[in-house]
Amino acid sequence: MTVMLASAISCGGAQAQKKYDIGASDTEVRIGQTVPYSGPVSGLSIFGRVETGYFEMLNERGGINGRKVRIISADDGYSPPKTVEQTRRLVEQEEVLAVMASLGTPTNIAVRKYLNGKKVPQLLVLSSSAQWNNPREYPYSTSMNIAADQEAIAMGRFIAGKHKGAKIGILYQNDDYGKDYVRALKEGLGEDGRRAIVQELSYDVSSPTIDSQVVTLKTSGADLVVAAATPKFGALAARKMFEMQWKPYRYMAAGAIGSLKSALDPEIANGLISIAFYRDPNDPKLEGEEDGKEYFEFMKKYAPNDNPRDMAAVYAYVTAQVGAEILKRCGDDLTRENLLRVATNLKDVSVKLLFDGVSINTSPTDYLPIKKARMIEFDGMSWKAFGDPIDAPTPSP
Repeated sequence: MTVMLASAISCGGAQAQKKYDIGASDTEVRIGQTVPYSGPVSGLSIFGRVETGYFEMLNERGGINGRKVRIISADDGYSPPKTVEQTRRLVEQEEVLAVMASLGTPTNIAVRKYLNGKKVPQLLVLSSSAQWNNPREYPYSTSMNIAADQEAIAMGRFIAGKHKGAKIGILYQNDDYGKDYVRALKEGLGEDGRRAIVQELSYDVSSPTIDSQVVTLKTSGADLVVAAATPKFGALAARKMFEMQWKPYRYMAAGAIGSLKSALDPEIANGLISIAFYRDPNDPKLEGEEDGKEYFEFMKKYAPNDNPRDMAAVYAYVTAQVGAEILKRCGDDLTRENLLRVATNLKDVSVKLLFDGVSINTSPTDYLPIKKARMIEFDGMSWKAFGDPIDAPTPSP
């Protein structure tokens, strides 16, 4: 399935001479994207619908300078070979100016070399991998997420400062994601924090249960557990701790929390701690705030079949705003070179539904856009930020 949606957006800041590459003109800009509208993770197709809906809204509001942005959002089924096929079509047949906000680590990796070879910007990749911060080898590929490594360092530093003397247990997924998270977590914990680790246990994604790992963590004497897990296993771990009436401090990787609210009873999820850079749409306070009202009105009109309480919808909404800001700052120089230049020179860009104290920052040598985040705790209804914004530093090589 391919979703094609025309929407108007401005690229203000007119210059003396207009410059266009293929995919741009006085009246239109064509942007490509791949999203899993089908397949095992089709639930993430909400990203494509929210993002294209956002540009449709801009079009109906008149855009800027009458220029339309045509988002061509193609289904890749979260299959790398399909991503290659669709991306080639977007570039060679649809003649897009750039690819923006495509979803998935393996799928985007599959087309990264091709797009960089063609010098087609691959912007705002929706992936938590730090490998999108490689401007020397892949200068045309940038990220939209906080990298898992950044998150883990920030979490480690927070734990080291707040829980001195705690005995730390770690549960992690037995793959590159889990291993990299633990490495970065240890970097954040520092020497004293690393000495406080009493147990590290892994699990395989094919495992039906992780009960034995949770029991072993409890036996180790750990009174604080960090789970570098995906939502399924984060929920399994939290449920087993509850059943055992074991109440350590429970820190969950951001990648584990997206569906915890629906997977767990509030009593089980209450008190879980994680890290985030954007607001939870389940927070009742958001409905009374102007930015929140605008978001819910947007979702009702432009993504009516999607759940506005889904945190993925907010992430997509934030991403679309950043993409629009990049295009706006291009002025009338809509060349691929200038698009990349603008995308990699963002400073203190603030968009709606980011947490206070969090903004978008990139440079030609650092493509990771999120440099600060907030610690969050689940209160039985939603994730609430607490404390001051914390640094989410670029990880060591």
